[in-house]
Amino acid sequence: MSADVAQDTRPTRLMTLPGVYAPQHDTRLLMAALNREDIGPGTEVLDVGTGSGALALHAARVGARVTAVDIARRAVMTARLNALIHRRRVSVRRSDLFSALPGRSYDLVICNPPYVPSPVGRLPGHGAARAWEAGSDGRAILDRVCETAPAALRPGGRLLLVHSGLCDSEMTLRRLADAGLRARVSDRALVPLGPVLRSRLSWLRETGLVDRGETAEELVVIRAEQA
Repeated sequence: MSADVAQDTRPTRLMTLPGVYAPQHDTRLLMAALNREDIGPGTEVLDVGTGSGALALHAARVGARVTAVDIARRAVMTARLNALIHRRRVSVRRSDLFSALPGRSYDLVICNPPYVPSPVGRLPGHGAARAWEAGSDGRAILDRVCETAPAALRPGGRLLLVHSGLCDSEMTLRRLADAGLRARVSDRALVPLGPVLRSRLSWLRETGLVDRGETAEELVVIRAEQA
């Protein structure tokens, strides 16, 4: 990866259709982690939960062969349009995590899943909230990623996974280790509580996920590697 690209953590200017998750703090933190990986022509990258396609396009800039998936049809359409606009070769498919890619494996899997704890136990089946709602502990999708991602990694393959510290990063490390990966927290950042968290702040305080007076959340990137 060139030095100029490696230092760039600003997502390419992208269009986002209504209801599609736009690049935010977690996108930039994951992009910074992505920049430190050895990526170039021939590297096969999978972007899970691609949203606007920001991370997929960033990997494609340095010549990686990129596949991007999302369960939301509008996200798939958005990522395809952005790849077309920016003339990046990215294969975008609709998939619930890895379900549409049986038997495929990759050198690098990147994932920005829904991870916001919710007072509503069930996950939304459609709409913008699908991009962030993740059950009462925020781990409804995270735990599935921890369980299924190892099978999508080649020997020596790597996983980069971003989520909120509210979701228990130690649990993520344990689950990935139980699945046979060497995992660690590679990046951390404190960011202001966003509008979704602020809208349920009373509930978050009642459950002990957020302390009274707390105005920021910690984001973490987990880096895990296949033996």
